[in-house]
Amino acid sequence: MSLSTEAQARPLVESGPGIHAENLHRSYGRGRAAVHALRGVDIGFAPGTFTAVMGPSGSGKSTLLQCVAGMDRPTAGTIHWGTTDITALPERRLAQLRRAEAGFIFQSYNLMPAMTVEQNVALTSRLAGERVDWSAVADCLERVGLADRRKERPGRLSGGQQQRVAVARALYARPRVLFADEPTGALDRATGREVLWLLREGVENEGRTCVMVTHDPVAASFADRVVVLADGVLVDELVRPSAAQISEKLSELAC
Repeated sequence: MSLSTEAQARPLVESGPGIHAENLHRSYGRGRAAVHALRGVDIGFAPGTFTAVMGPSGSGKSTLLQCVAGMDRPTAGTIHWGTTDITALPERRLAQLRRAEAGFIFQSYNLMPAMTVEQNVALTSRLAGERVDWSAVADCLERVGLADRRKERPGRLSGGQQQRVAVARALYARPRVLFADEPTGALDRATGREVLWLLREGVENEGRTCVMVTHDPVAASFADRVVVLADGVLVDELVRPSAAQISEKLSELAC
């Protein structure tokens, strides 16, 4: 995929050991009514790895992703992207860093209905005030199998096709890190696997770091490792597990 001049020139975070969070806490509310979503989590995500984050409902997995992705501020603790402490950055600088370094995929596709497919893919450049690299947009749509739908609007696409547009938009920015929150939750099994292979290929072929929250053991089995949360605490880690092994671990937590 070709890069625009702006993308080639953009600054990267200082080099370092991927992403690392230390003693991460996140609470909502105050006093006795406070909800403690994260309770002292230490976790790292090495460059070029695919990590699935799992746990029961309310375990803190989405909160963890939002914090390490710089979308939410922790109550306490530090998060480093490379050697850059993102918890110390002002909001404007943090937003710039997210645009330059990270891509995001959510269960809700977050597409702009009035824009065409290709305009949605190029949205990150427009928001950053950069020139759109339409060749790169076309390459991304080709990779997700939607080159022939580039002039369509999202409302004319199936749910699976809309999610592939969201994947193409994330890939267009050539992110160092890709954060995905239940990216296959609203998809049928076949389409979900297509999306997961796209994430897997980005890790293997481009050295991208991928962090994915999921409740699906089959989706998690595409990852290099699975980290398991319960009540805001990291309770287990599985390396290259099968879907059956993941299901067994989640069943143990449910007991």
